[in-house]
Amino acid sequence: MKIRIYYHHTDSGGVVYYGEYLKFLEEARTEYLEDKGLSIKELLKEGISFVVRYQEIEYIKPVFYGDILEIKAKVTDISEIKITFDYDIHNQNSQITTKAKTVLVCVDRNLKPKKLPPDLIKKLC
Repeated sequence: MKIRIYYHHTDSGGVVYYGEYLKFLEEARTEYLEDKGLSIKELLKEGISFVVRYQEIEYIKPVFYGDILEIKAKVTDISEIKITFDYDIHNQNSQITTKAKTVLVCVDRNLKPKKLPPDLIKKLC
């Protein structure tokens, strides 16, 4: 997934504000799932949603207003209730700027842990 850095992504120094990365990662996860034929909207209708259990971000190189980022997301681990995503973010010069990891837990409408449907696991493996 590619993203252009706009002024609203940055702090007063023109560097991407660290909290913006959470939005970038969520967008990359959504694109990843949709590329696998999984719609968050449809999963929600089925009573399946995800909550973030763990988030890790390593800021390696600053990203500035006007930069173009490529965010590569991939599933690196999956269990009955958890999905782990790893991300690499590169700038327009192919330099790695950021590495991240997100652990999601599948939950029902009452936010209770729920087993991932087998067909969902199959699509992600």
